[in-house]
Amino acid sequence: MTPSQIPAEERLTNLVVALMATEIGLTKQQILDNVSGYRQRSEAGASSDSLEKMFERDKDELRALGMPVETIGDPADPQDLREARYRIPQAEYDLPADIEFTDAELAVLRLAGSVWSSESVSSDAQSGVRKIRALGIDGDEPIIGFAPRISVRDAAFPALQEGIERSRVVVFDYLKPGEDASTRRRVRPLALVEYEARWHLFGIDLDADGERTFLLSRIISDVKVTGQTFDPALRDGAADRALAGLTRVAASQRALLEITPGTEAALRLGRRAVPATQGILVPYVDRHIFADELATYGPEVRVVEPAELRESVIQRLQAIVDAHPAGGVVS
Repeated sequence: MTPSQIPAEERLTNLVVALMATEIGLTKQQILDNVSGYRQRSEAGASSDSLEKMFERDKDELRALGMPVETIGDPADPQDLREARYRIPQAEYDLPADIEFTDAELAVLRLAGSVWSSESVSSDAQSGVRKIRALGIDGDEPIIGFAPRISVRDAAFPALQEGIERSRVVVFDYLKPGEDASTRRRVRPLALVEYEARWHLFGIDLDADGERTFLLSRIISDVKVTGQTFDPALRDGAADRALAGLTRVAASQRALLEITPGTEAALRLGRRAVPATQGILVPYVDRHIFADELATYGPEVRVVEPAELRESVIQRLQAIVDAHPAGGVVS
């Protein structure tokens, strides 16, 4: 992405996350050299004066939006701002304790928050993350380069959202794990929730006559929004019930994994794991989907147990080997 293609909103977001990730603060030069949005302009030849003016405008805009950007002067002379550092104290940025949200407001916030993902971090932003960490800022989470997105991999999302908003029954073909043929499902859609970075539909299956959760990636047909309506009150608390159900399933089955330290697998899986004597324990919802994920890490992960999960991962790795015989060209 060229400097002119990086939106101002993205640059401001990167600046906020960077300033919130540091306790000691960042100097203006550290920000201009490392935060995505400024760094690209610097590398493209923008003058120091223009970059500093851009930062001052951004800083003023953040403060106008109510973000407590703090300026830290020389400890010996607080009025000396030549080497000032900037940060956003998280304690001052937290919501007041007396603020409460309705179920509907929480559902909107949860949906908005779930579309922010470090998967959207570009290679340039990842390079900036490494540079920022080299300055002594610790933490597992990337601190710059975030961009909002809703995954385009789940084509069913827009139609399902329409069904929820209009309280209309939806129809789709669903392929259950381990089965060769799909089944037609008629569902009252109540909520879309994200869990383990995957979208799920929670609703009432009219044929099964009960609440069910469907993984969007297993919907293999177009979703039809029918004219059959249902009571909107059925949606009340649906997202919370869905997430609680997924959490219970994940808690009931955990994989014992051995992970190579310092790898991508260690970073991503470690976030949702608990330490074990032999490795780490990671809860999961769907064995087949989890096996797909583990297989992408290759030799960085070894499944100790359960045996069914280990065998599923081996099958996927074997399929890759079979598809690319020795001496073949992998495109």
